[in-house]
Amino acid sequence: MNPVVGVAAFAAVSLATAVIGFYGLRISRTTGDFYVASRTVKPWWNASAIGGEYLSAASFLGVAGLILLSGTDALWYPVGYTAGYLMLLLFVAAPLRRSGAYTIPDFTEARLDSRAVRRVTSLVVVLVGWLYIVPQLHGAALAIRITTGLPAWVGPVAVVGVVCITVVAGGMRSITFVQAFQYWLKLTAVAVPIVFMLLALGGNSSPVEAVPAVNPTALAPSGPYQVISLLVALLFGTLGLPHVLVRFYTNPDGQSARRTTLIVLGLLSVFYMFPTAYGMIGRAYAPDLARSGPADALVLLLPGRMIGGVAGDLLTALVVAGAFAAFLSTTSGLVVSLAGVISQDVFGGSVRGFRLAAVVSALVPLGIASMTESLALAGSVGLVFAFTASTICPVLLLGIWWRGLTDAGAIAGMVTGGVLCGSAMVAGSVLGAAQTPSWLAQPAAWTVPAAFAVTILVSRATRGRVPRTMTRVMTRLHTPERPLATER
Repeated sequence: MNPVVGVAAFAAVSLATAVIGFYGLRISRTTGDFYVASRTVKPWWNASAIGGEYLSAASFLGVAGLILLSGTDALWYPVGYTAGYLMLLLFVAAPLRRSGAYTIPDFTEARLDSRAVRRVTSLVVVLVGWLYIVPQLHGAALAIRITTGLPAWVGPVAVVGVVCITVVAGGMRSITFVQAFQYWLKLTAVAVPIVFMLLALGGNSSPVEAVPAVNPTALAPSGPYQVISLLVALLFGTLGLPHVLVRFYTNPDGQSARRTTLIVLGLLSVFYMFPTAYGMIGRAYAPDLARSGPADALVLLLPGRMIGGVAGDLLTALVVAGAFAAFLSTTSGLVVSLAGVISQDVFGGSVRGFRLAAVVSALVPLGIASMTESLALAGSVGLVFAFTASTICPVLLLGIWWRGLTDAGAIAGMVTGGVLCGSAMVAGSVLGAAQTPSWLAQPAAWTVPAAFAVTILVSRATRGRVPRTMTRVMTRLHTPERPLATER
């Protein structure tokens, strides 16, 4: 493809992101603006922003790449990514908003009346955030190398630079506008090329022909264990993602938080139809990317192959713009959520502390990404979901719905889940994909139940540590607010 196309698309997205971010700076003044946009974000805006930050490199590039590699087995990824929001709608969205907290550590400290729980939760949240940012930077490295020919390090450095500028400038208020714009850009970027490719196929005008490769990699189909474990990771992992949960603190009340989640379900369902289509078309028209090339680059390369000429270049530019929007929006959401945690625990919780924490939150994963190699994007993010499901999710769900949770149980559960899942992830990276048994490659099926079991058993063994404030906090979580006049 023409390198000028890639550079122009990336430059355009970066400029648009910076301009919108600086618009948010004009109305970001208070601490509340930086942390939770002063809790004034309406459902449609918030849903678009959540869609923008949730649809990461794994969604934009990785889902199509996995479908190219393994066919229908990979369809569980978009199903799980979307269904996780149904879990949020039913169990988390409204109570979490009613908690009045700024961050997940704020919630666990208020619920369990324990500074120790807060410290452990903060450590886990920061670790989850950094693990999630690294695949976004790997995706940026892949995209910049494939589309522009520039050195791979340019992509991650550029993403971190743009994110730092927008987050430091306006915090959550600024990022809300940016991410809402980026969702609709990403949807347009994947939808429009598909329409043209299908028209080309229907008119028999495609410059390439399908090849008889039903399974281009000859991978064995996934067994029941892999499917169940993946769904456990995606469904329960969504409940603990820090950059998603912090979004519910920006809604005016619990009712609008539920409405936001319902809209997100619709937005995600529409989006995931298109990466799925890319993967299916790619299995017929670009199987070489599965056998010997970067499968995650399928979305970037397919429009040029199917259409060709100036039209192909223009469609490729649109896809490249959507890909960089995915890297920027998810990374910015994670940096905002991590900055809120780090600034309160380390820098005093001021606006200046938030800005310092944002820079730290972005630079650490940049260093990690520069020292590691990219794995399959959707697969690596799936492991982060498994880690989140094994650590934050049990404390969050039990903290909202079980009166018997104690600080000792919460800490024991997070440590157990983190050690078990983290050990499985390390073992899998050492052994390699070909040598890793399925119970290590997909650990959520046993690490998540273990974390829940330890949390419950230790809490029962320490009944005397149930906080005296438990009844008051639980009442606040489950008592609906009166509708605001503006919401009637």
